[in-house]
Amino acid sequence: MLKLDDLREHVKKGEINQVVMSFPDMYGRLLGKRFDADFFLESAADNGTHCCNYLLACDMNMEPQPGYTYANWQRGFGDFHLVPDWTSLRLMSWQNKTATVMCDICDDKESDHVLVPYAPRSILRKQIDSASKLSYKILSASELEYYTYENSYRDAHAQNYEKSKLKPLGDYPEDYHLLQTAREEKYTEAFRQHLKASGVPVENSKGEAGIGQHELNIKFSDILSMADRHAIYKQCLKDVANQLGVSVTFMAKPFIDTVGSGCHIHLSMVNVSDGKNAFTADGNSTDSNDKFSPLFKHFLAGWLKYTPDVMVFYAPTINSYKRFVSASWAPTHLAWSYDNRTAAFRVVGKGQSTRIECRLPGADCNIYLAFAASLASGLRGIVDQLEPPPIFEGDIYQAKELPQVPETLKEAIHAFENSTFVREAFGEDVVNHYLNFYRQEQAAYEKSVTDWERHRYFEQI
Repeated sequence: MLKLDDLREHVKKGEINQVVMSFPDMYGRLLGKRFDADFFLESAADNGTHCCNYLLACDMNMEPQPGYTYANWQRGFGDFHLVPDWTSLRLMSWQNKTATVMCDICDDKESDHVLVPYAPRSILRKQIDSASKLSYKILSASELEYYTYENSYRDAHAQNYEKSKLKPLGDYPEDYHLLQTAREEKYTEAFRQHLKASGVPVENSKGEAGIGQHELNIKFSDILSMADRHAIYKQCLKDVANQLGVSVTFMAKPFIDTVGSGCHIHLSMVNVSDGKNAFTADGNSTDSNDKFSPLFKHFLAGWLKYTPDVMVFYAPTINSYKRFVSASWAPTHLAWSYDNRTAAFRVVGKGQSTRIECRLPGADCNIYLAFAASLASGLRGIVDQLEPPPIFEGDIYQAKELPQVPETLKEAIHAFENSTFVREAFGEDVVNHYLNFYRQEQAAYEKSVTDWERHRYFEQI
């Protein structure tokens, strides 16, 4: 991590010659500009920079989409203002002599840096402010899984991402496997070292249940810093994989016969006054698994209750819902349990490490929105003093009486659209903006012709 004075010194010595100003878009991808380091210090450091506001109104292929009131052809697609968040300034060690800073998106028409409410970082900031008003700080971690393939990104693209032409970086399922993962250390070690050198503290890496599937864990932090770390993590792994001639995917379900890739969210609350975990009964309990505070129960109850309403923020793509398969390590029903990997909400840790792990989000989620959804749901549970259902013991996959996870993006969009809670938590305009975003994603899929259709109908229909 860097301070602005550190950056000036590095630039003076010729150790940094470019600065990347970035922000997460609605998919969670990092977009932005690369600046000559001298010009950045002379101008952009104080004045920020501008980007076209269509970047909050386009699809995956950067095509402006209809239906947005914030940015459209009629309004001329003006600019928004990128304002650096100096707490996020860091080296970008995998790029030559480069630093990067995450930016907030502000209204270009306002002089006092008013946040654009539709930006994912703004949406998360709003929920953090709500928690702060209740005198709580939120700690979180995201636990990402991904697949690595021997093919480069360009080769994979040229071959239409066909399974028969993509070679996983592995030969058999490698969950916790040391022999197989040792063969892949050329890549995984590079990922770990570049993250660590770029202000993203690494805990460990391990093989996962799929062939060529990995999990690389980074240290927890306050929730906004963690979201930034997550975004940097994904950018780093893709860039480094590209440099090494391989490819990494964060799709939730790359192929139907592979294990899905999740992004498990770990979350706890601490009291601002003393820094102690607010989820434990007395703030210090270390000897019991079940000494949860009333606040923990209210937060968990809200998170559980409003999961269907905000499911689009956990599972934002058509592909996301292919991951929710029985006995696949991804949840299929809504329940909570202690240290039970069949649960959508798995409570782990003791005492100061007590936290809730939400196993619903896939690796394809926009972490800023997933964190915001988690926080908004839990805070509503606190405000309304909700009580969770009884803890579930046993195999939740077989518990058909429990509420089911939404099965399609279309179903999740319907719940989002008809939820009073989401409109109160995020605001009418924001909800309508993202309704259009997810509807456009659904429509793009429905207009496409898939390989499955050709394989099924080409000859025999």
